[in-house]
Amino acid sequence: MRRPMSPMSPMSPMSPMRRPLVLALVPLLAGCTVAGNASGGGGSGEIVVGYQSKTINTVTAGTLLRSLGYFEKRLKEAGGKHSVVWRDYDTGAPITAQMLAGKIEIGSMGDYPLLINGSRAQAQGGDAETEWVSVTGYNLRGSLNGVVVAPGSKAKTLRDLKGGTVSASVGSAGHGTFVRAARKYGLDPSKDVKVENQQPSVGASALQAGSADAFAQFVAWPGVLVNKGQARLLYDGGDLNVPTFHGVVVRKGYAKEKPEILRAFLQAQVDATNYLHAHPLQAAESVAATTGLPVETVYLYNGAGGVATFDPTIKKELRAAFVQDVPFLKSLGVIQTPLKVDPFVNDAYIRKVVGPSYDQQSASTANPAAITGDDAVCKKKVDDPKTAGEVWVKGEPTTRPVADPVCLLKNVRALQGEGKQIRAVYIPDAAAGTRWFADKDVWVEDPSAKGGQRFKPFATPEGAQKYVAAHSGAKVVPYAEAVRRA
Repeated sequence: MRRPMSPMSPMSPMSPMRRPLVLALVPLLAGCTVAGNASGGGGSGEIVVGYQSKTINTVTAGTLLRSLGYFEKRLKEAGGKHSVVWRDYDTGAPITAQMLAGKIEIGSMGDYPLLINGSRAQAQGGDAETEWVSVTGYNLRGSLNGVVVAPGSKAKTLRDLKGGTVSASVGSAGHGTFVRAARKYGLDPSKDVKVENQQPSVGASALQAGSADAFAQFVAWPGVLVNKGQARLLYDGGDLNVPTFHGVVVRKGYAKEKPEILRAFLQAQVDATNYLHAHPLQAAESVAATTGLPVETVYLYNGAGGVATFDPTIKKELRAAFVQDVPFLKSLGVIQTPLKVDPFVNDAYIRKVVGPSYDQQSASTANPAAITGDDAVCKKKVDDPKTAGEVWVKGEPTTRPVADPVCLLKNVRALQGEGKQIRAVYIPDAAAGTRWFADKDVWVEDPSAKGGQRFKPFATPEGAQKYVAAHSGAKVVPYAEAVRRA
């Protein structure tokens, strides 16, 4: 998810009726936590890191990294006495403010916030200047962002939101996704809908209370609400086919003065990335335990074959998308001074950490954490990332790989027959490829398709209806019916 970087307008206090909803959704509040013996930020020997614990696309430079202690270990190996101050925020905006004030050295945030960070730092100049030095997670199509509506909403496409209210964090990727997508549907986002500038937790509460017709946000919010049965996906950001990513930014002067500390941080980020790839379920459980987010949702995005691909290298596709984002954000009035991209993007540090394989790794966009193994029910090898899914059985330490959507349905039916409790099911959208909760998908039965392709999952009703309209005899069927008849 990309994180909001523009200052949030002051919010009126939530009514007592709304507070329990927000607390139930996000039980842990953002705050400042300290590792080591540090008691504050910015002091001698202290390294202050700004991160967003619930922005789970940044965990390799934030939540997971901190819980594993890899940064502290790398600092110890580098010598010297340092303590790390971890400062947790809901969005990227306060991280940027603290960096400009010289109070945070290293931060992680989404691409729009990174752009705003660089723009404001360049405008301030001098010691305030920052640079983007690595990537945490990304999705080449933009599926880390989405627009959700209440389960009972009559809206079938974004066009149906005309005249309604949409909650979004202005300046975030979720907001940007909505604006770009609305324009594709012939809507003027500034006139045809009312955009309420709200923090994610406030917007989630507004959606549940009925004061917002839709909720446009970044990972993990769409998945959290859908998994809880509090929303359904109306629009998948992947439909825009515009890359979205999160990354690490550092104060340029600090990096030059203390390159060994930045190197230790990036080495630790690589360590955390390798851990996530080797232990995806355990990593998701760690992040869930720390943040209070549902582990099933964390794994949807960060697990094997997840919506997010974790790779610290700065890829040309991401840089190109970043360049295109500059005029877009200026058109929204989020930035006043366009960012000079070349001096802001610096992969020299991560290149040295990764080593000789950097060019090859940065050129690849394959997910290093692909789903592999054998489908126990269909007796097939699981080797196609476009169709591979997983079934997570309650009480089992690993997920079960499935070869394709029909095999997933067969696996679910077999497990139900054995009396097993299923914790979560994941499968890619049949058209877009976006991994989603199989039991929250819209399923279509196509009698004309081959037996193994008869049932097809779609993350949104619109996607399903497009398929039905183009295939005679195809029809939408409930998930439970698809399971019975697969």
